[in-house]
Amino acid sequence: MKIAVIGAGIIGITTAYELAVDGHDVTVFERRSAAAEETSFANAGVVAPGSVTPWAAPGMPRKVFGNLLSRHAAVKLSLPLSGSDLAWMWKWWRACKLETYLANRARLQRLAFYSRARLHHLTAELQLDYDRSDGYTVLLRSEKDSALMQPGLQVLRDAGVAFTELNAQGVRKIEPAINPDTEFLGGIHLPDDEVANCRQFALLLKDEARDIGVKFEFNTAVAQLERARAASVLIAGESTPRRFDQVVMCAGLASSALLKPLGLHIPMAAVYGYSISAPIREPLNAPRSALMDERYKVAISRMGNRVRVAGSAEIGGSLARHRASSIQTLYKVLHDWFPGAAKHNSSNANTGASIQAWKGARPMLPDGPPIIGYSGIPGLWLNLGHGSSGWALSCGSARTLADAMAGKTADIAMEGLGIERLT
Repeated sequence: MKIAVIGAGIIGITTAYELAVDGHDVTVFERRSAAAEETSFANAGVVAPGSVTPWAAPGMPRKVFGNLLSRHAAVKLSLPLSGSDLAWMWKWWRACKLETYLANRARLQRLAFYSRARLHHLTAELQLDYDRSDGYTVLLRSEKDSALMQPGLQVLRDAGVAFTELNAQGVRKIEPAINPDTEFLGGIHLPDDEVANCRQFALLLKDEARDIGVKFEFNTAVAQLERARAASVLIAGESTPRRFDQVVMCAGLASSALLKPLGLHIPMAAVYGYSISAPIREPLNAPRSALMDERYKVAISRMGNRVRVAGSAEIGGSLARHRASSIQTLYKVLHDWFPGAAKHNSSNANTGASIQAWKGARPMLPDGPPIIGYSGIPGLWLNLGHGSSGWALSCGSARTLADAMAGKTADIAMEGLGIERLT
C-alpha cells in the first residue's frame, strides 16, 4: 500500500520503519526541518516498563492540588488555562477511579514491556549505536518517600519486575558519585531498566528507514485531510491533495486540529516537561546510569558524555514561556545528588553556552494509554497520545499498528488501546 505518515517524532519514525519493513511505500510528512525536533528532542530517556503507569490514579488529584503552591512541586498549573485544558482536567479527574486506573495500568505495562523487547530487537538487528546505560534507581530521601513508594513496589511485584530495596550505603555502591553530604534513606534499584537517548535512536532509525525506501519530506506541513477521503493529504501551499491508500496520524498535539474537521475529537492536552543537558565535568563525579528523585519526580540520566536532568509536569501556559522555578528545581536536584557532575552555571540556565535548556509538550490523553489502530474513518489510522511515555512505548506501538494495518493479530492484546475507549 501507499501510506502517508504524518509526524517524524519517535512515534512517526518507528511507525514508518515498521510499515516499510512490511513492504509498504511510505512517505513521512514533518513540519519541522529535521526528525525528533519536538517532544522526542530532549526527554529523560528512561525506559522502565514497570514504572509506566497512568497519571490518572486514585489519590492523584489530592496530591496534585495539595502541592500546587510548593516552589518545587512536580505538577504545576500555568495561566492562561484554556477551556480545553479545563475539560481535559475534568476527564482526568474522572479517570482517577481505582477500576479505571487498574485497567489502564495493565494496558500501559503490557505495551511497555513489549515495546522494550522490540527496542532491543531493533537495536541488535540493525546494530544501532546510541548513548545508553543499564540500570535505574529510584532515590528515597525519607521514610515518608518510602511509604509513598510502597504501592508502586506492589505494581512492580505484580508485573514481575526485578528490583532491590537498598539502604543509602547500597545505593552508593551502585552510584558511587552521589554527593557524600546528601543524607537520604535509600533507594529502589531496577537492574533490567535502562536509559537511552531517544533522539539519537530516532535519527538512526530514520536513516535505516530511508535505506529501505521511506521518503521523508521535512518543512512540509499538512494543512488538512479531506473529509470525504481521509487518505487525501493537502500540504500547506499546495492546491491539489496528494492521494494515498492509507494515512497514519502520528503528529502528537498537532493531531487534534487535523482530526477535528473529520469529526474525531481527541481529548489531548499539552503537559509540558523541562530538561537541562550539560557536558560531564568529571566522569567519576557523574551518574553511571539513570536515577529518579522520587520526591521531586526529577530524573538524572547519563547520556554518553552528558548529564540530562528532566522533570516537571506543567498544565496550561505555552511552549514559548519557560517557567524559571521549574528549571531551578532541575538544578537543585542535580546539585543535591551530583554537584560536581556537570559543567554549568546553576544561577542562570541560559548563561552557559554548553547548557541546553529545553521545554517540550507531551501529548497526553486524560486516562493515560495512547490510541493505536483504526480510526473508524476509511483510510485513517492513529498512533498518538503517548504522553510522557512516548519513548518507552514507541517501538511496540509501531509494530502493533503495522500488524493491525496488515490484518494480523498483534503479539500482545490490544484491548483498551483503540479509539473506542474514548466513546
